[in-house]
Amino acid sequence: MSDAIHAHLEARASERAGVYSLFLCPASRLPELITELIKAKPVKPIGLSLVIDTGLGGVPKAISIVESRSELLALRMVEMPAPSDVDEVWLERVSEFVPEDVIRVVEPRRGGSEWLDGVRRVVEHGSWPKVRCGGASTENFPSVDELADFLSVVAGASSATFKATSGLHRAVRHTDPDSGFVHHGFVNLLVAAARTLSGNDVRDALTCTDGAALADEVLGLSDQAARAVRGLCASFGSGSLYEPVADLEELGLL
Repeated sequence: MSDAIHAHLEARASERAGVYSLFLCPASRLPELITELIKAKPVKPIGLSLVIDTGLGGVPKAISIVESRSELLALRMVEMPAPSDVDEVWLERVSEFVPEDVIRVVEPRRGGSEWLDGVRRVVEHGSWPKVRCGGASTENFPSVDELADFLSVVAGASSATFKATSGLHRAVRHTDPDSGFVHHGFVNLLVAAARTLSGNDVRDALTCTDGAALADEVLGLSDQAARAVRGLCASFGSGSLYEPVADLEELGLL
């Protein structure tokens, strides 16, 4: 935790601070986070995305803890997994627990048509759906078709926004030499979002491994198109603060 906090504060003070956003912390580790922040003495409260790993019933207590330390933490987002049968009743409880000025991010369990129905319900409820793009096993990696279907559902709703998480440390689709897993790239995802909005080939964008071609397509977006893409694909979580920035610099996108 100490290393993560110091790395985050350092990144937020760097010349690339504009690409960084919230510090993510599981609810179960809040006491540890607060203890380390007291030692670190940040000059202003850290923007926090609270990741609920204690069940929906644990949300009020976790939020209360965060709000009691407003000199250290500013709650901006709450993220949580949804049950397989995510419904209006469950989503209403989320709304009751999370303050109106805090972004709600809900991750429906991926797989089958029920998953996409859950994504639709999350969007209709006014929360951001979250899509997991990687993890410790092959099952954690969505297929190209699943990602394309997810983008289609979210883009089909008015003013909808999503967040992506896990496995997106690098800009371009690649095979990890250690695990052998094929990882999606976050620039691939941005280009795929742009193509979803414009009605072009989404699957080709997701499978592309030509970083220069992807970068050219990004740089060719009009200001209006770029704003629409970032409105749709607003955020992704990464376990690395530095690899995404290094990739963007290499591609000439910063």
